[in-house]
Amino acid sequence: MPSLGKSGAEGAVGAVTSSGAVRLRAAVRRVPRALYEELWAAPADRVPRMEEPNAPVWRPVFLVLLVIASAGVAVVRTGELTPYGAPVSGLAVLVAVAQSAALVAGMSRPVGAWWSMTALTVVALLLTVAAAPRDHADRWPDGLPMSPDLLYPTPFAGTALQAGALFLLALRVPRRRAALALALSLAPTLFAALRTPPLPQVSLPVAGLVLATAVVVGAALRSLRLARKDLVVQAELTAEERARRTLLEERNRIARELHDVVAHHMSVISIQAQVAPHLVEAPSDALRENLSGIRENALEALAELRRVLGVLRSEDAPARGDDTRHAPQPGLDGLDGLLTTVRSAGLAVTASTTGEPRPLPPGVELSAYRIVQEALSNVMRHAPGATAEVTVAHRPAGLTVRVVNSAPEHPADPSPGVRHGLLGMRERAAMLGGELAIGPTPEGGWEVTALLPATHATTTTTEEAR
Repeated sequence: MPSLGKSGAEGAVGAVTSSGAVRLRAAVRRVPRALYEELWAAPADRVPRMEEPNAPVWRPVFLVLLVIASAGVAVVRTGELTPYGAPVSGLAVLVAVAQSAALVAGMSRPVGAWWSMTALTVVALLLTVAAAPRDHADRWPDGLPMSPDLLYPTPFAGTALQAGALFLLALRVPRRRAALALALSLAPTLFAALRTPPLPQVSLPVAGLVLATAVVVGAALRSLRLARKDLVVQAELTAEERARRTLLEERNRIARELHDVVAHHMSVISIQAQVAPHLVEAPSDALRENLSGIRENALEALAELRRVLGVLRSEDAPARGDDTRHAPQPGLDGLDGLLTTVRSAGLAVTASTTGEPRPLPPGVELSAYRIVQEALSNVMRHAPGATAEVTVAHRPAGLTVRVVNSAPEHPADPSPGVRHGLLGMRERAAMLGGELAIGPTPEGGWEVTALLPATHATTTTTEEAR
């Protein structure tokens, strides 16, 4: 391996030194830009308006207390900036009032208020340094030595104001920006502590501890606020997802029940098309061909329907037996059994039927049965001790189902679950082109009324044919 000569080694060291100096100068040039982006251009967290639902209710009280505390600290700060035995100067009052105003402004503009507080702290420090005596030979008229300890007491008010500005800043900005602001806030104190001769009333450890504590507490409260906000957002998303899932489950259930109803009719059409040629004497070949085509189309449609909706039926196969899955869907003739079951559970319910009963589409009867079932379930769940009345009215335009319960005897216990049965009832009524009205009664009970048109499916098919 060839060795480098003395001149070559010196050249390599010079090249490394030159490269390091270039990188250092580039880093120094980037400092103002970084400070501008981190501590000026980047926005702070937005505080909710008072009329918004998530607005903090304590903010007006905190603002009033902050104004009162700032006024009191301004008086103390004026004394700190006034030399011993000297009259109060207008400059000291101006600096103290400006620092207190900057602290109050931190409630709405924390970044600008912190910069103002830092600049005023530097101004106050320069006033202190300019007024400090050079030695202990000078004395006041009363004979006391003109020492810095007597000129300016410990500036706890100035440190408190700076800590307050940092606290309000840390509440609204990320931890990285708060730490950078803390480092810049300690710079004036570090300068005063290291100057020659040093100012005895400036304590770098005490100031650093107070300012760091303010930043840590503010950052912790901000993290807690963001965590609670995320929790609220997550809870809202969970509730929306739960409602959407419940709605989809109810729609799937309706689809499964419609599958049973439609499959029944398609099977009947297929059987009738197969039997029809035997009911006609000497049927023609065209008639046989048309009836055969009807039967084939019905079977093909039935197979396609089962293929599309078969997945919906298989989702709850483990929880439901085959007998339940293939059982006929209930209708109005099943209301007596439903009312018997409800009465056995302890609910006093009466039923009445008005109008002349007539055959209705299976979908209308199924929806009416499910609406009554869900309404009575809600009575038992949310109205303990109440009585219920079920009215089924047959009208020329369709069917009216009304379930009314009296006022509960006592408040219901909180019940777990998603409690989105109203969505299912609305979906069933909307599917048939009907209406659903839900609301309290003047007596303190609850009423569910569904209007289900009986001719919706026929009318729709006729219009489509036209």
